[in-house]
Amino acid sequence: MNGISAVERLRSLIRDAPDFPKPGIVFKDFTPLLADPGALALAVELMANPFRGKGIELVIGAESRGFIFGTAIAQSLSAGFVPIRKPGKLPRSVHGVDYELEYGTDRLEIHSDALLGTPKVLIVDDLLATGGTMKASCELVGMTDARIAGIAVLIELGYLNGRAQLAGVETVHAVLRY
Repeated sequence: MNGISAVERLRSLIRDAPDFPKPGIVFKDFTPLLADPGALALAVELMANPFRGKGIELVIGAESRGFIFGTAIAQSLSAGFVPIRKPGKLPRSVHGVDYELEYGTDRLEIHSDALLGTPKVLIVDDLLATGGTMKASCELVGMTDARIAGIAVLIELGYLNGRAQLAGVETVHAVLRY
């Protein structure tokens, strides 16, 4: 890797987009990482590795960027994938949670019967910022019989202290921290 670490290789492919989606927010744009097949494979491996051999049965990803990494990590861990969606996207009975994010409010939903049988799950998303989306995802899983084995994200914005929202989760793993 030309003398740079795997993490630094990934970090070099993240671009800052100031004032997006609103003034004062510095958006971490990882689309260059997604366009690089080697970097994408590396990101998936670094996100999945701490959970190998941990008995993960299902990976859960929040719409929409959690789908990108969630399905790849599910495949890497030989697990299934369950989506958490925005309102009105799921055709059957759902559990729902309203939550706040760093620039507004939103709602997430999961099929009521998606996590039957007490599966051990890993929750995946692209980013941990203030923790609103991840806390809502954990709350949705908490409405079922599933057990949260951990959380994996590509990027954590540590200065926003999102981990504080996830006090009950044993393992929160971030590949890149800012």
